[in-house]
Amino acid sequence: MLPPHDLHPPPEPRDVIAQPQASKAQIMRTRVTLPTGVELDVIQSGDPTGVPLLLLHGLSDSAPSMRPLMDELPRGVRAIAISQRGHGDSSKPPGPYTTAAFVADAAAALDKLGVRRAVVFGHSMGSVVAQRFALAHPERTAGLILEGAFPGLQGNAAVQAFYDAGIACLRDPIDPAFARGFQESTLARPVPPAFLGAVTIETCKLPANAWRAILTDMMADDLTPELSAIQAPTLLIWGDQDGFVSLGDQERLLAGIKGSALSTFAGTGHAPHWEEPARAAQVIAAFISRHVAPVAA
Repeated sequence: MLPPHDLHPPPEPRDVIAQPQASKAQIMRTRVTLPTGVELDVIQSGDPTGVPLLLLHGLSDSAPSMRPLMDELPRGVRAIAISQRGHGDSSKPPGPYTTAAFVADAAAALDKLGVRRAVVFGHSMGSVVAQRFALAHPERTAGLILEGAFPGLQGNAAVQAFYDAGIACLRDPIDPAFARGFQESTLARPVPPAFLGAVTIETCKLPANAWRAILTDMMADDLTPELSAIQAPTLLIWGDQDGFVSLGDQERLLAGIKGSALSTFAGTGHAPHWEEPARAAQVIAAFISRHVAPVAA
């Protein structure tokens, strides 16, 4: 269980994002400045005293890409979505754009937000960051949820082909047609057109040098030998139509992370939290209630 003293209220919000009519969650937006000078855009929802859930997005996404999931989570979860460096409206320094830098940023952001320990959710690129966070900060990781997860990108043929065809020669400004095509390639189910348009705009905000640096670093990483050191309860969420992450990848994670479990979304692609957000939220809330602390509806 997550001890009560791990649950601290957030700082005063900078603003409250106007909600579309169908939205279910009040979203608070803040900007945190890390000791390195990097500034991260952060959005939060839920009870400020609820169980902290750190949401780490995928490559070229941003904190707002977590909105479909945040709208479906129960209020007893304090969802904290950060736009990682280079992404969205966060700082875009020359570098580094390594997994280690993302992990350090996430830990520093939690410090700024007054959170000592959290459940860590990572999607795609964020799944690698989440695994490395759990390894570097076991005392801060109350649980681990990995969606569309890689046990490292080393040797992943689909990612290598994507890099060779689209990223090696990518130039600024990012072509919106490329950005939209990339996002559409990850989906097996339709998402609302307005949301797809919004994430396409966010995708264009990641500079070309960051695309290359992130993928180059991650394609050299193989977490498999270190997975057994992950101590946190772990849930894998995987869509069986995922074109980037295979069932074999999930089996490697299950074999490596002791006690981990897999929730398979039939007919879903690389982003279940976009394609089936209500179901993803239900699975996540059940995991938190089972392994961390009860979650208020």
